[in-house]
Amino acid sequence: MTAEEQTAQKIRAHLAPLHPLQLDIRDDSRHHAGHAGAAGGGGHYHLTIVAEAFRNLAPLARHRLVHAALGPLLHGEIHALQIDARAP
Repeated sequence: MTAEEQTAQKIRAHLAPLHPLQLDIRDDSRHHAGHAGAAGGGGHYHLTIVAEAFRNLAPLARHRLVHAALGPLLHGEIHALQIDARAP
């Protein structure tokens, strides 16, 4: 398993408590080759997540939930994260 696949697995595990109905993780790191964050080992990811936990929450609150769930990954494996968080 590649490092990118391992990070995607970790992302899925950390987001599991939100009970996502849909979770798509796209690794965009290849588009940032040579970028300082990429050189440091952190990847660039695009995340689409649909979860009931987001119902009646503003976009900023949804992003905060995702950030809280990912915790330490945001200081290592993930350098940049684009989030599309929606309620069903």
